[in-house]
Amino acid sequence: MSKDSLDNIRVFALGGVGEVGKNMYIVETDKDMIMVDAGLMFPEDDMLGVDIVIPDISYVVQNKDRFRAIVLTHGHEDHIGALPYILRKVNVPVYGTELTLGLVEDHLKEKGLQKKSDLRVVDHNSRITIGQLPVSFFHVNHSIPDSVGIVIHTPQGLIVYTGDFKFDQTPVDGRFTDVDKLAELGKEGVLCLLSDSTNAERPGTTLSETATGQGIKDVFQEAEGRIIVTTFASNVHRIQQVIDASQKQGRKIAIAGRSMSKVIDIARRIGHLNYPDDLFIDTDKVNDFESEKVTILCTGSQGEPMSALARMAKGAHRQITIEKGDTVIIAANPIPGNEKSISRIIDFLYRIGAEVVYGHRNVHASGHASQEELMLMLNILQPQYFIPVHGEFRMQHAHGELAETTGVSREHIFLIEKGECVEFTNGEARKGGKVPSGNVLIDGLGVGDVGNIVLRDRRLLAEDGILVVVVTLSKKTKGIASGPDIISRGFVYVRESEELLQEANKKVSATLEKCMNENIKEWSALKSNIRDVLSRYLYEKTKRRPMILPIIMEV
Repeated sequence: MSKDSLDNIRVFALGGVGEVGKNMYIVETDKDMIMVDAGLMFPEDDMLGVDIVIPDISYVVQNKDRFRAIVLTHGHEDHIGALPYILRKVNVPVYGTELTLGLVEDHLKEKGLQKKSDLRVVDHNSRITIGQLPVSFFHVNHSIPDSVGIVIHTPQGLIVYTGDFKFDQTPVDGRFTDVDKLAELGKEGVLCLLSDSTNAERPGTTLSETATGQGIKDVFQEAEGRIIVTTFASNVHRIQQVIDASQKQGRKIAIAGRSMSKVIDIARRIGHLNYPDDLFIDTDKVNDFESEKVTILCTGSQGEPMSALARMAKGAHRQITIEKGDTVIIAANPIPGNEKSISRIIDFLYRIGAEVVYGHRNVHASGHASQEELMLMLNILQPQYFIPVHGEFRMQHAHGELAETTGVSREHIFLIEKGECVEFTNGEARKGGKVPSGNVLIDGLGVGDVGNIVLRDRRLLAEDGILVVVVTLSKKTKGIASGPDIISRGFVYVRESEELLQEANKKVSATLEKCMNENIKEWSALKSNIRDVLSRYLYEKTKRRPMILPIIMEV
């Protein structure tokens, strides 16, 4: 492949920059386009009623004739969760490791897409060709097994994406981040590095997964009653540590939470979890065992109100209720934005009388590299250009500063926003144009049908409620046949605000009569006049602005 055949290379993010989650990066040439990761993000507090958020892929769909494949680094939701929605629009091959594709397959099965999808297994030693671009992989440590970094071999040089990683010196599975292969890449010459910025503000190195295993064992030795452990369902290493600690203490394990059960089945089938067949029991058998002989492994580490942990704490779970004397281990750190939910559930557990173990007892280790490890990655690869990704802007900025200390020129560090392109021509990089980008909100079965206007209406309803005005007009008399009837929801309590609503009723009647006298018959004009007069009156009396919904009928 000659250098002239790929004059321009563009690299940009459709998600995963300026935010935590929704990772999606594109490497594009004149002939080929490769998507690296396809993640989702959970909604922010102001996205009322929204289930999940995925990146806007309209640019990819517009250029689907050049779109060759999706390559995945690992099986976390913020890297694979958008796949079912993407494959409905552009069905291309999906490359990933065995565990990653096992989790993807489960997602696709739920959406009825499994048979139509082309899933191709790779490992850290694989070398494939996508379009005209060779792609290779290297193993990295993360909080889920089978994690890899990705190398795209372009005529201008190597583009390396680390995925989520850390340099764990004592990994649970005995497999280290592939330093030898990274060193070879560094010698070959890395044109551009895209690297995980999540912990770029955290000094030192990240705690080893093995250290958390000891922390969990210590809690198991001290606990006298039942132990309830909540962690991310995909954190297979942590689940193995809980299995090991339970076996050592002679405890049986019950699983509460569908996603946890699915991941355990997939991970065991592939060989990433080891346990005897008789270790696990059904949740309805928990009370058949003495409390000191039971471990309950459940979802809910982020304080989700409908999770197994929350339902058990509130007595709403069918089989299990958390009681005084239970020990609850929260083996996860809060995702940014979830701190309040987790604090609330911890407080609730303490009120019940449970012992809660979290954060301070080394029962969780981040899966992301801290500053010393990020600099080690930079020093090994010695990239000519650097794009910090996977993090909020302050994390990207901190990572950029680390890169500068390792010798990357400031002019060669690009802090990009979603859709901003870094363009490479003859080995030189500059900021190029911008492609369409943004959020697609998913609510139930609706994909993208909830936008800013719908969210604005939901916020308005949540803040000030709604007032519905129903009036029937007579064609014959050109006057009011019945009504106006005013219905209030979330605005004022009707029985305590009769005077206010009676006056509002009079103002609507007077407005309609005035419109009739002035020969204003258009319903849109009538509704607008009702809204205006009521809005002014209600704000004057209550300093609130409810949504006003006039309904006009004609007989």
